[in-house]
Amino acid sequence: MLTIRHGVWGLGSAKTWNVDQDKGIIFWSLEDGRIAVAPVQIIGTYNPKDRSFLWGWDHPSVLKPLQQHSRLVKEYGEKHGVKLFTSRKVHVSEDQAWEFSAVASRLAAANGAYRADAGGSLVYMTFGEIELRNQQP
Repeated sequence: MLTIRHGVWGLGSAKTWNVDQDKGIIFWSLEDGRIAVAPVQIIGTYNPKDRSFLWGWDHPSVLKPLQQHSRLVKEYGEKHGVKLFTSRKVHVSEDQAWEFSAVASRLAAANGAYRADAGGSLVYMTFGEIELRNQQP
């Protein structure tokens, strides 16, 4: 998913990224001056220092409307007995955090997943249909 978008839009090489939780969007400033915009959901945050992942469904910094995709993972975990999906904070590898995002993306039929550095912590997100614009939203 992201690899296709990365190749087409260059999201992995975007100059900057930002999430507007009030609007429920993520936008990337691309090298050619365009802006890529998409609906966003926050799956969780990963702290590389202690290898902890805090799920978006119970994250104090994530607005409720942006918790929907992470809640799908929690519901799946409850139904199938997957403790990693139902425990608010888990200790995992970065690869496992990516896997959480992949599960969320699959359950929500999202267009892809994205990981961004937020000053040390990594934010894992899913996104919807990407729209290219000439200016910031």
